[in-house]
Amino acid sequence: MKYLIAVPDGAADDPIDSLGGRTPLEAADMPCINRLAAYGEIGTCRTVPEGISPGSDSANLSVMGYDPRVYLTGRSSLETVSIGVDMKKTDVSFRVNFITVEPSPSGKYDDFTIIDHAAGDITTEESCELMECLKKEFETDSTHLYVGTQYRHCMIFNGFKPECSFIPPHDILGKRAGDYLPEGKDCDFFVNMTKRSYEIFKDHPVNRAREARGLNPANSVWIWGMGTRPELPDFNRKYGVDGCVISAVDLIKGIGIFAGLEILDVPGITGSINTDFEAKAQAAIEAYKNGKDFVYLHMEGTDECSHQGNLENKIKCAEYIDKRAVKPIIDYLESTGERFKVLVVPDHRTPLSIRTHSSDPVPYVIYDSADRKPEDRSRKFNERAAEASEMHFENGYEMTDYFFEK
Repeated sequence: MKYLIAVPDGAADDPIDSLGGRTPLEAADMPCINRLAAYGEIGTCRTVPEGISPGSDSANLSVMGYDPRVYLTGRSSLETVSIGVDMKKTDVSFRVNFITVEPSPSGKYDDFTIIDHAAGDITTEESCELMECLKKEFETDSTHLYVGTQYRHCMIFNGFKPECSFIPPHDILGKRAGDYLPEGKDCDFFVNMTKRSYEIFKDHPVNRAREARGLNPANSVWIWGMGTRPELPDFNRKYGVDGCVISAVDLIKGIGIFAGLEILDVPGITGSINTDFEAKAQAAIEAYKNGKDFVYLHMEGTDECSHQGNLENKIKCAEYIDKRAVKPIIDYLESTGERFKVLVVPDHRTPLSIRTHSSDPVPYVIYDSADRKPEDRSRKFNERAAEASEMHFENGYEMTDYFFEK
């Protein structure tokens, strides 16, 4: 038996007027996944429990079969381990985004506007140069900065957990920065680093070159996602599989590492619409050929398109996921003659109307090659069809348990 969980990150959305009241999933041409739905099961699932922020950390923990109310200890710790940091139980980690801010006439950072949480999809190579400047000013014996992937980076405090609150930058696009800076008894360090980073980065050669190419500069950092080391039950023992994770996102890799899954490094994958979907599909196929019986295939592009407010690209990315990633894997699995099961589910909704995550239920598809239902083309991978189904899981981890036990 082979298993595949395919996660089109943030693909679920709300009805959009310009699409005649349809959602991007309804508008997208997704023949492969919709064929799985027509012969399988559809329904809805709440991946983020009430009272928990709808982050990719809580949502993907849920889809991987872990109750976020029990196992969520903060996003950044999941990312930190994925870039090779040996995080101790006494360490506290933080996510450090490279972002783009738009200066104001006042010249005060508080009045700047946050316009891009990903700094124009800055490359990891460019980020390395900027991070060296930040390290020179802020690293100490107890404070360490680490380069991650593209705009996503990490910081570790050794033995000190500050009393401070943080806001994710993708939740405050278009907002005044000063209204969302870190707050609390120990906030001064973080506020100072944020404001000082603008002075360090604004005229840096990396950003001058980016602006000359018409790209957003990485002219500030934004600190958020405080976390401590989590302890997750082993995924393979829990579900009786030998599995792996394919993702460009450090957070997803980190969950996989803590869960005991193998992380497959795939050249050319970026976490955007421009990722190498074919390489992801081929990596999954090779994993099965080499003896793996479970693949967690995470695709970030649909989420990034929502954060950018780009409807056209969100639809296009959903279609890429269907045709260039999921279909080749399904074609291979069907060719083997071995029984296989597929779960397709977004980790959370990312409505274009708000350009950030929501906690509303998402649609799912479960297909079992040995238990095909009579074809019903009204069963499709979209919100409206899923909501018409009688199937609903109030907790995401229960959906995953059901998928493996069904």
